[in-house]
Amino acid sequence: MSQASITVGRILLGLYFLLPGLMKVTAPAQTIAYMESHNIAFAQPLMWIAAAANIIGGLLLITGRHVKLVAYGCVVYIVLVNVMLHGFWGVAENMVERETQNFIKNLGILAGLLVLAGLSPARSLSAAGWWRSDKAVTG
Repeated sequence: MSQASITVGRILLGLYFLLPGLMKVTAPAQTIAYMESHNIAFAQPLMWIAAAANIIGGLLLITGRHVKLVAYGCVVYIVLVNVMLHGFWGVAENMVERETQNFIKNLGILAGLLVLAGLSPARSLSAAGWWRSDKAVTG
């Protein structure tokens, strides 16, 4: 049963990244405006990089490819998002509660990613078999 729990959790974490990535692609102006409202320089190219990272990372998690590496990459992504977009310590008083909630929620996702990374096998980066699932490569 634990393997089933890990698989479901991995898929749900993948969806957590994939769906917002797709939303960024379909409505880039909203994301860019949000980033610019937080004084993020180069918001437009960074939005496209974030969208690509969300989509690719989400798909890799869902399909079980390079899970350890992708989970750690998503951890870095969440830390950056938390500091740059959910800094509750530097927002207007009426936004503190919302940004604190987003910050803490993201820490929960980050914790899940760390657990997933800890449970996942390490895998070498190579062109051979990159498309195969981690289970097929290490199992």
